[in-house]
Amino acid sequence: MVQLYNLHPFGSQQVGLIGVPSARQAGSSCRSQGDAGNDWAGAARAAWWYRSIIMLRPDGGLAPVGGLLYYCSFFFPGDYLVTIEEKNNATFLRAYMNWRCMSTENTRVCVRMVGHKIEESYNESSKVQMSIMEMPLSDPPLCISCCPVNGDLLVGCKNKLVMFCLKYLVLNQDLTVLDFELSLILHIDNITPTEVAFCAGYIAVTTELDVLILKLESVQKSSDNTELYVNQIRAAEKLVDEAFSSQLETDDFVICQRPMELLGEESRLCGILVTLESVALAKEDTECFQVRYLLFRRFTPDLSSFVFSAEEAKLHSLQLLPMYQTGSFMTANENTTAKKELLSVFCFFSLPHIGYLYTIGNLIELLSTYQYSEKSQQAVLTPQFLHVITSNSLQCFTVRCSAAAAREEDLYIDTTMKACPPVSLDICALRMQLFIGLKTICHFSNHIILLTKADSEDITGRRKPSRRVLSRKADSVKLKSPPESEPGWNLYIVNTISTIQLYKEMVEYSKTYENVGTESCIHLLSEAHLLVRAALMDPSLMESEEREKLLAAFRESCAQLGDCYSRFDIKDYHLALPYYKMSGLSITEVLKRIDSLVEGGTQKYEKGFIFYLNHSLYEDLNEELSKESAAKVLQIFHLAEPNHLPHVLCSPFMKNVCPGMAMEILQEVEMIMPSVLLTLTKAAMALKMGDLKAYKNELDCYTEMRLACGFIGEPRLLRQQREGRIVPTELAIHLKETQPGFLVASMLALHENNKIELEEADSYFKMLCGKNEDTTPQLLVDFWEALLVAGPEREILPELLFKLTSQYIWRLSRKQLPDSKPLKTTEDLINSCNHYGLIFPWVTFMMSLGPACDKNPEDLSKVQSLLCGPSVDVASVLPFLELLSEDSNDGLSVHVLCTTRAGEYEKSIDKLLEKCPEALIPYAQHELKDENRALWWNRLLPELCKRTRYAGDDYSILLSSLKETLSIVAMELELRDFLNVLPDDGTAAFFLPHLLQCSKRKTVT
Repeated sequence: MVQLYNLHPFGSQQVGLIGVPSARQAGSSCRSQGDAGNDWAGAARAAWWYRSIIMLRPDGGLAPVGGLLYYCSFFFPGDYLVTIEEKNNATFLRAYMNWRCMSTENTRVCVRMVGHKIEESYNESSKVQMSIMEMPLSDPPLCISCCPVNGDLLVGCKNKLVMFCLKYLVLNQDLTVLDFELSLILHIDNITPTEVAFCAGYIAVTTELDVLILKLESVQKSSDNTELYVNQIRAAEKLVDEAFSSQLETDDFVICQRPMELLGEESRLCGILVTLESVALAKEDTECFQVRYLLFRRFTPDLSSFVFSAEEAKLHSLQLLPMYQTGSFMTANENTTAKKELLSVFCFFSLPHIGYLYTIGNLIELLSTYQYSEKSQQAVLTPQFLHVITSNSLQCFTVRCSAAAAREEDLYIDTTMKACPPVSLDICALRMQLFIGLKTICHFSNHIILLTKADSEDITGRRKPSRRVLSRKADSVKLKSPPESEPGWNLYIVNTISTIQLYKEMVEYSKTYENVGTESCIHLLSEAHLLVRAALMDPSLMESEEREKLLAAFRESCAQLGDCYSRFDIKDYHLALPYYKMSGLSITEVLKRIDSLVEGGTQKYEKGFIFYLNHSLYEDLNEELSKESAAKVLQIFHLAEPNHLPHVLCSPFMKNVCPGMAMEILQEVEMIMPSVLLTLTKAAMALKMGDLKAYKNELDCYTEMRLACGFIGEPRLLRQQREGRIVPTELAIHLKETQPGFLVASMLALHENNKIELEEADSYFKMLCGKNEDTTPQLLVDFWEALLVAGPEREILPELLFKLTSQYIWRLSRKQLPDSKPLKTTEDLINSCNHYGLIFPWVTFMMSLGPACDKNPEDLSKVQSLLCGPSVDVASVLPFLELLSEDSNDGLSVHVLCTTRAGEYEKSIDKLLEKCPEALIPYAQHELKDENRALWWNRLLPELCKRTRYAGDDYSILLSSLKETLSIVAMELELRDFLNVLPDDGTAAFFLPHLLQCSKRKTVT
């Protein structure tokens, strides 16, 4: 469906008369490809009349080049013109280089052939001479196309396509010339191309009723390095209707194959054979290609009328349009082409009454179809418009290329972050400009170039009466033809108005539909948005005043679309959110905009505006609403969505809201829909008002467990995010002072329900307690302990155990007390958490030997309990042991626990012998079991025997330990083994009682 709007995309126009002494008819076609020029507005495709190729400057001057032209193509970055010319009944393919210097007929011209050495023929004077390069072909050229990306040339001949690569030859430091190299031939069976299009490896070919689109893809060069290096792609079987039509070829029938559309891999079944032949000189950097089928479409002639003419059904205006990544543009110099990153490629072709626009990049899809009001003759596609000419009018249609390209470029399109009008948006016809005898059209920069020929029929037809007289006499009147010398050709240059001006006109025009046609209003604003978006995607648009104006218009168009989706009751109301985000407007500014659009002082807030507000109040933005604006938002949600009031009041935007007003509204809502979340919100408002009695009354309504679970519905009651940091609320600060256990339980509920991460909780408690990043408050340790008791996920258990163990040891090493009373004792943790183990008896015995830890007994017992438990990874704790001294039994117990958990029992025995021999036997009795039992006689017995030889302070303790050890060894070993482990130093008399005991045990057994 095409929407018709009376907009004016065309501005001023210039006209030039072209006198033509010859009556010879014009050739078939011409086109240009490339980017907008700098000094020249070039129209190197306007006339193909005898002895003239028209070059048009901005000042209107004409520069004849010469030659009978049938087809021409222009490439701006390389600044060359390629033509198919006829001279002396012979057809030539020529490329004109440095043609801008052709200001007079006496300018020097150099003619050369492709493939010949050119170094000798160029010198310093070559800078001011035009060069004509002839490209010989085995078959006559039928059509040509220049790649707008890299300047390569594609020539269409019967049954094949020939590709020439553009090269830049540096002859010396001051002279670089353009050259072509024959590179590749695509053999296509049974194809006579009428038009070809070439762009960045994409190839489109049309016959009278068929369209075939291919893509050349680079492949690794084969080992045999043969010239014919790509396999032939054949259809698995011919289409049934083709086989059927071949059997019925008689003079009595007109056989028409059925129409079809094959996309992607299916297009291989079109039955067209494509063979690639490399004809480039073999080099190391020579690319090898394979062909991929993208699209095949076949049309059938319109047989609805009784009279069928083949001329009425031919395809025309085949074009490939590239669009580039925004900003990926580097200014070209004389040695290199402009470097742009290709984003999307679009293909357009047309029948006389309908045009088709496809995207053929990553996705192959029909974007739009264009229905013309009358028979079209030619069309040109640009990123912003499709310009179509009929015999008497120039028509302008919008296109959806920018919408499709935006979705290729930005992954956030069509989310809550960003939006773009859909590709399926109805096409908009902007204008129909009347001309007489339109023959051809082309587009260059902001110019539409038209060539017209006012035939005698056209001129006389304008003078005919509106009522036709049906009579033989009237039909037999012959019109008088103008004299042969009368100039009948006109060249029009129609300048399109600037994007900003047309954008403003569209916006102004949309206001007429605000109250009567919502869809038309949004449609026009969407067209204006796409118009500006397409202009911003132009890679040649560098940082400039024009770009800033376009960006401002883009933000304004987003705001206007946001207004529409927020004010109107429509299906896609949710789009108000991304459009307002893209506009850069604050919530305050949006509120003012909505209020300014109200008529009569009353406003019904639609779903789009509520959706925008609801989501925006969750944003982490550095904005606070004024007291008046906050009150307005409160009233809006009170009327529209009262159940969302707790979430609204917890937003940082609502910091300045009047708590008394909020309390009154919450009380009204609570009478209808009471909830724990509502009670917590009321408590927060009461605290903000300073009414501690009301605050306490609210919290007394539910148990602490239910209140803690209530925070899950709105975590922002306890913590808010500002500028990327999580900060505690006033309620959280008050709970820390009055109910720390309740606060820890609430944060634990948030963590278990994935409302806060472990790292975020760490930062939160440190900020809540006023500690820096290097200091851990006791409240955070309480949270870790509570999380460990609750049973954390397996992924964070090692990290949690490490945090607790390292913190206990760090405070013990610093002899630092907790900054607050711990919520749980060691006994509590042992009874409620299996990660905390019962402290070993030998550790308890060690602690009883010396004075009690007067600094931090809870931390000591907790770390001992963790090390006595089954879960701690001792390897992660060992680096922290360097902070803890072994000079006291407190530190020694932790060291021995770690070495024992690490399996270093001999090292533990040595530590105890040196520091605390009293605990040696209790340690050995508890630890030296099973596979470690042999340490009694292999390690402990020899070491005690050695140490008891020397009298010292610990002699009695060591002697007592030795006796206990001998008793154990005598019970464990056979008599012979026992004798073998005794020291051979003449002190056997000392061991006689134990020998006797061992002998008696042997007798009994």
